[in-house]
Amino acid sequence: MRLQARQDYLKEAMSQFIDLENREVSVAALHDQELYELELERIFAKAWLMIGHETEIPDVGDYVVRLMGEDQVIVARAADGQVHVSLNVCPHRAMHVCLADSGNARVHKCIYHGWAFRPDGSFIGAPIEKEQMHGNIRTKAQLGLKKARVQLYGGLVFATWNHDGPSLDEWFGDMKFYYDMLFCRTDKGLEVLGPPQRLTIDANWKTAGEQSACDGFHTLTLHGSVIDIGAMGGEANTEHESAPAMYGINLSGNGHSLRCIAADTSWALAHGKGDLTPDQRLEAFPPPGITPELLPEVRRNMSAEQLHVLAKAPPVVGGMFPNMNILFIYSPLRDGTLGAALVLHSIMPKGPNHFEWTTYYFAEKGTPEHIKVMMRAAATHGTGTSGIIEQDDSDTWPHMTESAKGVIGRTETLKYQAILGENRPADWPDKAKVYEGFGKDDAQWEWWLAYHKLMTANA
Repeated sequence: MRLQARQDYLKEAMSQFIDLENREVSVAALHDQELYELELERIFAKAWLMIGHETEIPDVGDYVVRLMGEDQVIVARAADGQVHVSLNVCPHRAMHVCLADSGNARVHKCIYHGWAFRPDGSFIGAPIEKEQMHGNIRTKAQLGLKKARVQLYGGLVFATWNHDGPSLDEWFGDMKFYYDMLFCRTDKGLEVLGPPQRLTIDANWKTAGEQSACDGFHTLTLHGSVIDIGAMGGEANTEHESAPAMYGINLSGNGHSLRCIAADTSWALAHGKGDLTPDQRLEAFPPPGITPELLPEVRRNMSAEQLHVLAKAPPVVGGMFPNMNILFIYSPLRDGTLGAALVLHSIMPKGPNHFEWTTYYFAEKGTPEHIKVMMRAAATHGTGTSGIIEQDDSDTWPHMTESAKGVIGRTETLKYQAILGENRPADWPDKAKVYEGFGKDDAQWEWWLAYHKLMTANA
């Protein structure tokens, strides 16, 4: 599609796919090849994407291969100790340079013609140096692997192809204030608990992406069995409307979102502890993954406003626009007790009808080994690819995508008309958009507005 034709198509498509006035999105947006190609260009080539954690590659030469949209990249620790992200495409004849998922290599050599590259992506040379098989037109400095812009945050590796775009802090905006409570709350930070799980789901990436923006309402029905066993806050019950975790504080900004649920509602009721001071709540019900030994570090690393939020209603689930799902939750173990699960899901498109669902498990560095074992078990049982929560979610997304393939089905719309409106508690920090009460569609619609903004930028 020529540039002007693409621009014309995009303007027309966005008006057809997203009804800003009525807060509706066409189901056809979940199965449109031309729209998908533009998403790769305008979202996945422009956004900051989380593609791993630095503890996956602790030593020089360590690397993992990940996706940024449909582009493979090499995430490597170079000799300078820094993390570099390079396109896994040999500039000679477009062969993938690195064929393994992970490993350690001081040199990455293309198997096709032997062009070799350092972990930082710089070009070393081709075989038989005297023959100069890399040619005389471009210098070696010009023949390195294409480099992404990289920034670490709380140990998470973020990358973007948009070298002139906003910084990661600007990308997060006010939401960084809340993300710090999850990723920057202790002295040493988080570490991964082994390699991530990867699964290809036969669905459009947006089905999972927009759900990550605080869709709490689906838990009443889709996760009804999880509520019934008492894993969503409160005792098991048959009146789903009474589930206390459905009430809380949703946050949104720049398409990012988090859902904050009061500690003395979601877990204190289940344990008969509902009348506590904020500091007592923080000690009695610390954020998932925080042991009593780590609480002094939390108090030291967080501001007074952040500690207030952690004690009143800590962030537990949500997402980072466009394609990351966050779950820092208490999750049931097989013996009926509660364990802590610190989980991130990455959603990478693999065509309009498929996406790669990558699941990372975390614990705070220095956590005793038996606690890490418990946390991985809780995360796997609750939120892993076969977990009791994700089995439910991953069943709906393919159905939604299948609906979009039908001639009549695609004429339907996704509706985001349950509006709570901004409603900031008097004692809540003046950060991001805040919606207190029963979780409705506000944050999810903000996700679509961020999508619309990126898709129409300079169109």
